[in-house]
Amino acid sequence: MADRRARRAQVDDPTVVLEAALRFLEMRQRSVAEVRRRLLTAGYPALLVDGVITRLLDLALLDDAGFARAWVESRDRAHPRGQRALREELSKKGIAQDTIAGVLAERDESREGSAAAADEVAALRLVGRHARTLARIPDPYARRRRAYALLARHGFDPETARAVAASVATDVPDESGDMRDGA
Repeated sequence: MADRRARRAQVDDPTVVLEAALRFLEMRQRSVAEVRRRLLTAGYPALLVDGVITRLLDLALLDDAGFARAWVESRDRAHPRGQRALREELSKKGIAQDTIAGVLAERDESREGSAAAADEVAALRLVGRHARTLARIPDPYARRRRAYALLARHGFDPETARAVAASVATDVPDESGDMRDGA
């Protein structure tokens, strides 16, 4: 490993670094910071890495805003998260705070409402995925606590978690174990 890094440090051909970056981008879209971190960690010279990043940006193969949009859409679809968690995940990926704010604002606008509306839809989807487990809890208070904890762990703000958890507490399990309205 150290030998490989030493060889990479001696590289003076930007094509070699570009090929390494393209291999990294083959699997999925990445942020600029992820690509830079990967190439520097691999041992490529910083000057060549900066040149390759610039080239990838020129070719539109790197786009932090596009990456952030795709990340949020993927999370909303497959693994619902609240705004707080999405903001944290994107920050860890190296996305600028203003880009994150713009993408999350787009998310809210697409739901034709406020952040609470977009988060509430995601929270309801998450709770829906855990409906059978929650339905097995006979005590409405315990069911509400469990739903609230689930939502809090997934980055939903307290108000959204409280509202969605309260709706779960009023639902009761039917014979099949699915949730139905208790009224």
